[in-house]
Amino acid sequence: MALRVEYAHQRKMRTRNTRRYRAAHWPIWIWVFFLAPGPLTFDLFARGGSAGNLIWLAAVLLFTGIAALRGKLPGAEPAPYILRFTEDRPNPLYRRVCYTFAWNALLNFALLNLAGLAVAAVSGKWYLKQIYAHGYTPLCIVILLLGLFGVLPRVRRSTQGEGWERRYFYGTVWSVTAAQTVLLLLWKALPKNHITDIVKLAVYCAVLAGMALLAARGVLPRTRPILPGETVVAD
Repeated sequence: MALRVEYAHQRKMRTRNTRRYRAAHWPIWIWVFFLAPGPLTFDLFARGGSAGNLIWLAAVLLFTGIAALRGKLPGAEPAPYILRFTEDRPNPLYRRVCYTFAWNALLNFALLNLAGLAVAAVSGKWYLKQIYAHGYTPLCIVILLLGLFGVLPRVRRSTQGEGWERRYFYGTVWSVTAAQTVLLLLWKALPKNHITDIVKLAVYCAVLAGMALLAARGVLPRTRPILPGETVVAD
């Protein structure tokens, strides 16, 4: 299957973001930052949460709400920031911070869940709580450092590579979201035993790989590389 691409001049030009468009992006960033304290999030899914989850949610709602009103969340700006994919423009700090934490929400949970599944499939025992307790913070620090030094896509100091970087980000979003959703359904539906642990691991990896392949081919929405051309909006 050949790689599907888009040309910048073929995309619809948008010079302003509507209120509905801006409001629709706020819940995305609420979720991204709400997930940031990983062990607290693990407790929410494992035990139903605590007062700490509510306090953290209130703080996230407050600060992301202020940022959204000020146009300092990606997608919540009054107008699109990126209009030309080959233009060497500074990547604003708020975009770099937001996308760094988005990468953490995607990669950290996906990798730790993969590790927990692999250990359970091999040993027959679950150590997911311990894996989160000891693994989340170091991995989070690594991802934040990668963001700080501009290594991650969409977190670089310049927006010049946005036409390609966005596809890596959205490809990861599709892959991880699909795999985590399927894993949650399997966790609820299947009995708890060693055989089903192996099944969960196999299905989880298959969904990750399958969605990644579709994204790599540009089949999924927002995963096609946008080749240089005329002025165009970056979603």
